[in-house]
Amino acid sequence: MQKEKVNIDKSNEVIRIRGLEKSFGDYHVLRGIDLDLYQGENLVVLGRSGTGKSVLIKLISGLLRPEQGSINVLGNDVINITERELEALRIRIGFSFQNSALYDSMTIRKNLEFPLVRNRKNLTRKEIDDNVHSVLEAVGLLQTINQMPAELSGGQRKRIGIARTLILNPEIMLYDEPTAGLDPITCIEINDLINEVQQRYNTSSIIITHDLTCAKQVGDRVAMLLDGQFQRVGTFDEVFATDDPRVKPFYNYNFTE
Repeated sequence: MQKEKVNIDKSNEVIRIRGLEKSFGDYHVLRGIDLDLYQGENLVVLGRSGTGKSVLIKLISGLLRPEQGSINVLGNDVINITERELEALRIRIGFSFQNSALYDSMTIRKNLEFPLVRNRKNLTRKEIDDNVHSVLEAVGLLQTINQMPAELSGGQRKRIGIARTLILNPEIMLYDEPTAGLDPITCIEINDLINEVQQRYNTSSIIITHDLTCAKQVGDRVAMLLDGQFQRVGTFDEVFATDDPRVKPFYNYNFTE
């Protein structure tokens, strides 16, 4: 599916990162990065395994703390807010984990109800049911409502994981390797779904990946993370319009002629 043009509000930074540094012992993962995510934008953070892509979204969500720099998310200073404020902010952020993070002992219905019951305590039974049906329809899997996660394919579990994230109507989506371990056809379906979520829910998203097909299909902008810094930021074609020996082999591996 061709990516549709979306309205991106470049006057509204929903995430603003400046001078961010993170180390683990002597290993410097992030070396002073700057990054903006605009309202309504799909931003792909691209890089090889172990370059700090997943560390970045853990920093954005306050799961890790940096040594230096600032992180502002939806007007909140993530590094300096209280734990209660951080918990409230996390409800406004959706996380799509690499392994889908579903509860194996719960049906799909119960998996989707869980975050609602936990975070929206005043909802009626009908409102809960309506929300569950709505997000399952959005990901095209209403028929799985009474199944167990083990009965679903890997691609279906990914979709249900995204549905469970959407049920709280997040303003920001963080996708961690959304196409990892999937066959090429299912990868295309997940990429299409990420674009559909952007359109339908007006989300702003960061997509962490090393899959160039995913980056090309979903990204309004691509940020290439190399040696702990964003070396190239722009459209997919702009990022790969280079003979940089760190970038060119990455492209050639994914798109051999």
